[in-house]
Amino acid sequence: MHFFQKNLVGILCCILFANTTTYGWDPSETEDLRLSHLPYYSYGQGLGITSPDSLYQLKIRFRIQNRVSYQRTDGKNAVIDGEIRRLRLRFDGYVGDPRFQYTLQLSFAPDDVGSIEEGKNINVIRDAVIFYKPDKHWSFGFGQTKLPGNRQRVNSSGALQFTDRTINNARFNIDRDFGVQVFRSHMFANKFSWSLKGAVTMGEGRNWTQNNDDNLAYTGKIELYPFGSFTKNGAYFEGDLMREATPKLLLSAAFHQNNDAKRTQGQLGADLYEPRTMQSVLIDMMFKYKGFALMSAYMSRSADNPITVNPSDPVDIRYVYVGSGVDIQGSYLFENNLEALFRYSTQTVGSHIFPYVPHTQQYAVGLTKYIWEHAFKLQSELCYQLEDFHSGIQQKSWYLRFQIEMGI
Repeated sequence: MHFFQKNLVGILCCILFANTTTYGWDPSETEDLRLSHLPYYSYGQGLGITSPDSLYQLKIRFRIQNRVSYQRTDGKNAVIDGEIRRLRLRFDGYVGDPRFQYTLQLSFAPDDVGSIEEGKNINVIRDAVIFYKPDKHWSFGFGQTKLPGNRQRVNSSGALQFTDRTINNARFNIDRDFGVQVFRSHMFANKFSWSLKGAVTMGEGRNWTQNNDDNLAYTGKIELYPFGSFTKNGAYFEGDLMREATPKLLLSAAFHQNNDAKRTQGQLGADLYEPRTMQSVLIDMMFKYKGFALMSAYMSRSADNPITVNPSDPVDIRYVYVGSGVDIQGSYLFENNLEALFRYSTQTVGSHIFPYVPHTQQYAVGLTKYIWEHAFKLQSELCYQLEDFHSGIQQKSWYLRFQIEMGI
């Protein structure tokens, strides 16, 4: 065997030498052949990889939010909290044809995933959706992703000015769901533009598999841009980082009906003891001009007889979180990319659940330093909260928070 191996090596060397001398071997030809089979890399929004034959594309992105907070509440000890608020990994691209696109987003932070409960799915998957975009006007989606709801919820949590969304978004947004979505838009830079969005979904939120009925949720939304689209898709991030040279305005309204929903907030919350049909109304305004930005939102949820009772224990109740709220948020971005901002939120809960949940107001101010737009920023925030309970008691609290956002 040893003799055979030695002779085989010798034969191969002779063949290689003969080829190089007979045909004039050029090392650059081998290099060109190797490079033609390598993917193409790009660096824009994350790390992009495209196959040499352009049959697939993959973009890889990540982001983290690390924060520390100091909080005081009347009658309670002060609390210092440090946490990884968000840790996300996202993949986008297309397969076979640029018209067939996909988005996959995974979450790993404790608050994102939630606690593990017996009989329930862990919430690692945030988005898993396939899109067909035949042209620049139409988009068809199938899978799990955000519903076309209120503006601040549609925007990524990484594109926020404050460290988190408002108290009304926490209670009244319609979040993610699995189903079919259809978008139609006509967007122009400097003249009237519009977009229509619709969705038919399961109604139970992300990663839900306990389906035992044929009830669905329906969402419709209209967006109007009287002065044309925002620069670099600026409707999808807060603050006027692009310093719009001309005024830009977005007006939108959405309606959502979730038939026989099983959870207290439709796609979110604890399981109800009986299903309830819910209606949500979501109205938004966004304005940007020369570093100044203003946002305002109205959100509401309603349901007939929102109280559900445990059949085994009449004292144990769970309720649909009904009520309404208003948010107002403004900011100015200085030339050194330091941004001063304020926010006011008020939330009024429905009369049925007021004995269990207070009306709430929040006042917040903040400073944000953008190092690399929203992808790398330092955020500080001071927030004061006032809660009015059914009993007449008023509770005051406040927190001071610092957060670093970094991603690609």
